[in-house]
Amino acid sequence: MSERTRVGISEYRVAPAPAHLVTYGLGSCLGITLYDESVAIGGLAHTLLPYPREGMDLTRPAKFVDAAIRLMLTDLLQLGCSQERLVAKMFGGANMFEGLQNPNREGIGQRNIRSARETLTELAIPLVAEDVGGNFGRTVEFDVANGGVLIRCVRDEQRERHF
Repeated sequence: MSERTRVGISEYRVAPAPAHLVTYGLGSCLGITLYDESVAIGGLAHTLLPYPREGMDLTRPAKFVDAAIRLMLTDLLQLGCSQERLVAKMFGGANMFEGLQNPNREGIGQRNIRSARETLTELAIPLVAEDVGGNFGRTVEFDVANGGVLIRCVRDEQRERHF
């Protein structure tokens, strides 16, 4: 296995195989992978918010779901990926504080999920797998060599899942 490259909050990384991209502590945050199997190049983003609102700090655009997907797409195309061959997977979007949230209002995790789906649909990138929602954290390990994703859950009956 190759060395793991950490993707922090509000960051993304793109890399060719045999890269192994890892992000930790996805709660309401959303982890999104984009992958082109034919060239074995992919990217992973750890996003915090669905989109910027007026007056927000924009110095870290990968903080936002829509911007992170578009930034990854640009970098992946420059590395030789084809937009028509890209597929996406997403993870996280949990409701970590359901007891504190207004039940009549959509939580940040759900807004992140909705933003990702809308952006991927607009870009015609199929979403081929997901593990979203719930009330537990996740760690994402993305093996760029084969496009596989291993999810480790903090609190769940099934501690590991493969996508």
